[in-house]
Amino acid sequence: MAEAIPGEVDLLVVGGGINGVGVARDAAGRGLATLLVERDDLAAATSQWSTKLIHGGLRYLEHYEFRLVGESLAEREVLLAQAPHLIEPLAFVLPHEPHLRPAWMIRAGLFLYDRIGGRMTLPRSFGVDLDHTRWGAGLKHRFRKGFVYADARVDDARLVVATAAAARNHGATVVTRTRFVRAARADGAWRATLADAGGEREVRAKAIVNVGGPWVADVLKSVPAAPTGASVRHVKGSHIVVPRVHDEAHAYILQNADKRIVFVIPYHDRFSLIGTTDVPVTDYDRPAISEQETDYLIELANAYLERPLSRRDVVWSYAGVRPLYDDGKSDPSSITRDYVLKVDAGERDAQAPVLSIYGGKLTTYRKLAEAALQALRPHFPAMKPAWTERDTLPGGDLPNRDRAAWIAELGRRHPKLPGELLRDLGRRHGALATEVLGDAKTAADLGRDFGAGLTEREVDYFVRHEWAVTADDVLWRRTKCGLGMDEAHRAALAAHLGG
Repeated sequence: MAEAIPGEVDLLVVGGGINGVGVARDAAGRGLATLLVERDDLAAATSQWSTKLIHGGLRYLEHYEFRLVGESLAEREVLLAQAPHLIEPLAFVLPHEPHLRPAWMIRAGLFLYDRIGGRMTLPRSFGVDLDHTRWGAGLKHRFRKGFVYADARVDDARLVVATAAAARNHGATVVTRTRFVRAARADGAWRATLADAGGEREVRAKAIVNVGGPWVADVLKSVPAAPTGASVRHVKGSHIVVPRVHDEAHAYILQNADKRIVFVIPYHDRFSLIGTTDVPVTDYDRPAISEQETDYLIELANAYLERPLSRRDVVWSYAGVRPLYDDGKSDPSSITRDYVLKVDAGERDAQAPVLSIYGGKLTTYRKLAEAALQALRPHFPAMKPAWTERDTLPGGDLPNRDRAAWIAELGRRHPKLPGELLRDLGRRHGALATEVLGDAKTAADLGRDFGAGLTEREVDYFVRHEWAVTADDVLWRRTKCGLGMDEAHRAALAAHLGG
């Protein structure tokens, strides 16, 4: 889906991760002519390699990040309402290890966690007997006591795509496979050079927002701006996916002797997702999990799980680099996950600004976008006020915000289509599943079956409406169908897409 690049815009957003699309959506809705460019696919880097949670960050309380936790919990409520097809509540069980954190400390932390974000719709925390209830499913019997609290999980890459679609719906131009080359100030604006497969072209922009993620410093080197006084700490987080470790619906949060925590989360019905690590890195272009990280995650999981895991159980793994704001702390786990905005507006603080964004987390992307637009308000005094808090993302307008009820309704409307296929479409597209299905009455109407519930009609929808180009775009970002496919199915999809 190619979009024409305008010759002149108010705002040029560089970077198509969650924070970039969030800024583009907010800016477009405030009346700013907005262009977002991404050199690869949407969510191709850090935003697709998260732990896939919308959460306050319970462990951040130990680092006194009270503002960040409170804002994150409040945003959890906002996002649950805006994208109920992509975000769902999830119970987390914390097995008690007295030698790591005393019970009083955990209770105090959970008491604060239940209240610091304001009014919450998710249930409050409580203590449980692990040895005689479902809450201890899959755990070693030595774990007798635990604590349960609520957070939410998300399809991270699809949240990026939905937010990009919202930006487009409000008038933004979103282009992928388009590289930001350089920019220079001229006549009170930026002359930015962009490059795609067709060559280079120039765009005039009144302001640039640098949301380059791990490459934020590299983008800044391509513009003549004053030093920001900020730097990035690149910290790799890796995850493994294994066969489901228990049949219950809840996740686990596991404590380790090094004071880190690791999540074990039900993942795509048949699997469990285990992560994350915190490893400082200098090479952030193509991150991959190391053997040491794999062993670390397996060893920690095995300290808790009744059925031990080995490397042979790992069916998939991934790694992403978090572009954290360098706050001077030596321990990667204690570096702030908060965001920091730096603006350079040229001489006399009056010319075309460049706003660079450091840090941030998936949960707070909407608030980060609001803060970015507020920082740019002096340069766009006529922009409309903040608006995104009550805006539903595309596909999120489900009746009563009930995804299960909506999937059941799809079954009533399409009784001859497989229930599992409708479930997957409902989870991925929400209310827009009807647009994907169109007039289909039988499975044959959906075209070729590529396996793992992926049909030709849905693939073509991804290409027409969701910026998908390659097989990886479809298999690992628009869906996770790659988990259920063999090499022949993946090759067939690549051939269909022409590559």
